[in-house]
Amino acid sequence: MGYPDQFEGFMVNSTEKWSEFKKQEFKPKPFEDRDIDIKIDCCGVCGSDVHSITGGWGDVPLPLCVGHEVIGKAVKVGDKVTTVKVGDRVGVGAQIAACLECKICKSDNENYCPHKVDTYGAPYPDGTIAQGGYSSHIRAHEYFTFPIPKNISSEDAAPMMCAGLTVWSPLVRAHVGPGKKVAIVGIGGLGHFALLWASALGAEVYAVSHSPNKEKDALALGAKHFICTKDKDWAKPWAFTFDFMLNSADMTNTFNIQEYMSTLAINGEFHNVGLPDEPLPQMMAQDFAPNGCKMGGSHIGNRPEMLAMLKLASEKEIKPYVQTLDISEAGCKEAVERVKTNDVRYRFTLTNFEKAFPDRK
Repeated sequence: MGYPDQFEGFMVNSTEKWSEFKKQEFKPKPFEDRDIDIKIDCCGVCGSDVHSITGGWGDVPLPLCVGHEVIGKAVKVGDKVTTVKVGDRVGVGAQIAACLECKICKSDNENYCPHKVDTYGAPYPDGTIAQGGYSSHIRAHEYFTFPIPKNISSEDAAPMMCAGLTVWSPLVRAHVGPGKKVAIVGIGGLGHFALLWASALGAEVYAVSHSPNKEKDALALGAKHFICTKDKDWAKPWAFTFDFMLNSADMTNTFNIQEYMSTLAINGEFHNVGLPDEPLPQMMAQDFAPNGCKMGGSHIGNRPEMLAMLKLASEKEIKPYVQTLDISEAGCKEAVERVKTNDVRYRFTLTNFEKAFPDRK
């Protein structure tokens, strides 16, 4: 049948065979007045994709097309769309819809809307399951569709749609900037963006990693200091130091969290954006008492934050570390397997969609 009634994507049919992708057709949600159809040019590969298709975060609807770091061209816009026109290069991140009517949405917190729809694996009100960006097209509400500045390449813009925003939002909500000492834990897909953003915002930035071989990259990305957690008593010299510690690692379940918390300044925050499959280590309420610290977390970011992030990246010509792979059954398999084993520096973007979907409109 084909577009616009059917889209085509590389889909997983079993969490046991999570890296076996098959090109299949799927039915998108009905097109509405504020919707935009996007012909996809590239899509980032996120750790969330792996957590989802492996079942690490729980059951998912199958078959499933993942991918929520989408860049492409608008090929159809609804009658009430005002922010995008046909032909515009746009991006879509990890959220594709919200009610936009509740007090949460109206306070620019639509990323926490109880009626939000994730970009893949989530049901729309009509029961249609949202499918992601390892596909020919995506249908998105205009509020969750973002113009991409001309001087940011599509390959670089793709991982900004989720990884970039996921660390940008907590940094700016914590008022990170000049005079603040900020520690970034975990120098991977999320963490390398956090180093770039925190540095660009003017903070004094520290990289915290168990991998000493990442020191050179961390300093190049904007860290002023590198702290290796493999060193004995690594935390002691940094007691009461950091105003904000952003944890982008997804192995927090293996951490001695009390060590990390001891490095926080009075009322400092240990903030989680890395989401491991396993529960966090057991803690005592008393662990928060020595420095009055707190622990928090967050979910992606809102539209104003996305637009501000892209504006800063454009103005300061910030460039993430991105590797590309052609999208195909083999390319998707390689991408998710290498993300699973951290064999990437530091994000993958799937490209060459024209070759994979030669007959699309």
